[in-house]
Amino acid sequence: MNRNMTTISQLSPEAAGIYERIKQTYKVEFDTLKFNEVSLSLLKVADIEPLLAGRDPFRDVSAFPFWIKLWEASIVLAHLIGSMGPGNGRSFLEIGAGLGAPGLAAAAQGYRTTLSDYQELILDFERVSAAASGLPDIDFQLIDWLAPPELGRFEVMAGAEILFREDFFEPLLALFRKLLAPGGTIYLAHDVRRQSLPKFLLLAEKEYEIAVSTRTMTAGDEKLTIIVNRLQARKTG
Repeated sequence: MNRNMTTISQLSPEAAGIYERIKQTYKVEFDTLKFNEVSLSLLKVADIEPLLAGRDPFRDVSAFPFWIKLWEASIVLAHLIGSMGPGNGRSFLEIGAGLGAPGLAAAAQGYRTTLSDYQELILDFERVSAAASGLPDIDFQLIDWLAPPELGRFEVMAGAEILFREDFFEPLLALFRKLLAPGGTIYLAHDVRRQSLPKFLLLAEKEYEIAVSTRTMTAGDEKLTIIVNRLQARKTG
C-alpha cells in the first residue's frame, strides 16, 4: 500500500467523505511536511499547471488561485512556528491559510488553532489535511476580510503569501485591529519577489513594531529568499 493509500485509510468517515467529494473535481495527493518529530500530511492538487493556465503569481495576482499551491513561504512559516516551542493552548489564527501548513504546525505544537480562508472548498482541503495529520481539534472559519465575523481575539496570527493585492491592505489592517489580542503577535512570510510587501509594511509600521528576518531555501533548481515579518502593536500613551 503506497503512502497516499495509507493516509486515506486512516481518515475519519467525515474526512473520507470530504476527500471523496474533492476527488470528483480534482486529482489530488498527499504531501508530507516534517519538522522536529512532527509529520504533517497536506492534501494538494497533484498537477496544478492545467489550473494555472500559465498565470504568473507575481504578475497575474487578481486571477491567480493562490490557495492551490504549497508556497515556499508557507513551508518556511510552518517550520518557524514549529520551532517556537509548545503553544500551551494559546489561540492561533492563520489568515488566507490555503493548504494550511503553518496552522497545522501550530496545532501540532499545542496551539488552539483556527484556519481561515474565503471559500468552503479551501476549508475542505484543510479539513482533510487536519484529519490526515491526526489533528482533530482545529476550527475552520470562512473570513471575508471586508466583513469579518466575530471570532474573538487571537494571541498569534499568521499568513503566508497573503499580500498580493494592494486594495486588500486596509481591510487586512482592519482585520488585525479586530482580531489580534492585546500583546499579540503577527507573523507574515512572503517571497522577496512579492513587490507589494514593502508597500504594505509602510502602512503597517504606523501601528506596529516590525522585525524582519530572511530564510533561504531551494525549490527545484532555484534558490528562493523568504522574508518573515513579526508585527507587534506599538504601545500607546
